[in-house]
Amino acid sequence: MLKRIKSLLGQDWIDTIGLIRSSLKSDIDLLDNTNAAILSHGGKQLRPLMSLLIARACPGGRVSADSIRFAAASELLHNATLLHDDVADNSAERRGVPTVMSLLGGSASVLIGDFWLVKAMEVILSSPERGDMVIRIFAKTLSDLAEGEMLQLQKAASGDTDEEDYLRIIYNKTASLFEAAGISAAISVEATDPVREAVRDYCVNLGIAFQIKDDMLDYSGGDGLGKPVGADLEEQKITLPLLGALSHVSEEEGARIRGLVTDIGIRPGNKLIVRDFVLNNGGLEYSGERLQDYTSKAVRALDGLPESEEKACLVEIAGLMAGRDR
Repeated sequence: MLKRIKSLLGQDWIDTIGLIRSSLKSDIDLLDNTNAAILSHGGKQLRPLMSLLIARACPGGRVSADSIRFAAASELLHNATLLHDDVADNSAERRGVPTVMSLLGGSASVLIGDFWLVKAMEVILSSPERGDMVIRIFAKTLSDLAEGEMLQLQKAASGDTDEEDYLRIIYNKTASLFEAAGISAAISVEATDPVREAVRDYCVNLGIAFQIKDDMLDYSGGDGLGKPVGADLEEQKITLPLLGALSHVSEEEGARIRGLVTDIGIRPGNKLIVRDFVLNNGGLEYSGERLQDYTSKAVRALDGLPESEEKACLVEIAGLMAGRDR
């Protein structure tokens, strides 16, 4: 489906990828070659795809030079955060290939992440009319990301994550960038305030659905996931599948399971016990229901946009989030 969307976007997509590549060029061979390697394993590139579709789906149905800029910036920023996350999480593999951190070390991964981040900011600020407005949107996203990461670390240590904490964490760490990509696209085509709010609702709910599905795959995914199954548990993260399973047992049993999670660092075998607990106590079923709720909210938000092929693709993307296996 994503290949078909890229074909639909045509030159707009080619121009976006071209801007991403050109903005990353460097005469430092190690940096240039590493950037090229990262781009060759680009993942779904969902955020810039969504951004361009939104620009086209807004009333008027056009893509401006700023639409290209802001779509490219969303992908640059996304990859910057991944390079930093790999250091924070000590990740050896991403998207099925070794991480920059595992190949060049944590310092190099942070520096290259900084490079991508600065290039995202430069691309946004190259907009003469809207750069100042949109840079504030992306700056909020960076603040959200940092706060979400710190709250997650705090809760991993205390083991007392509840569903409100979880939703705040995944909004900050995932949905906020979806929101920035969508709102900046709407701004790039001078969408009205009601249309911008419809776009915001779509993107936030889509981002939450995306992360719920990702957290489900941490318990049920296979070899194609691009990261080891159970990676979240190894980091003592209490995500929605575990919260769903905990909702079906007594407080005493819940406290015991939370204790197993907080002790995973010293008792790695606890991971299998907790995973079995989730699978045997309806954790995935609970998460699946919430996933459908947020997916449906995302689709309903699109009622605020006129009918178009691009809007239909946005609906399909929401369905993809619910059904993907990686």
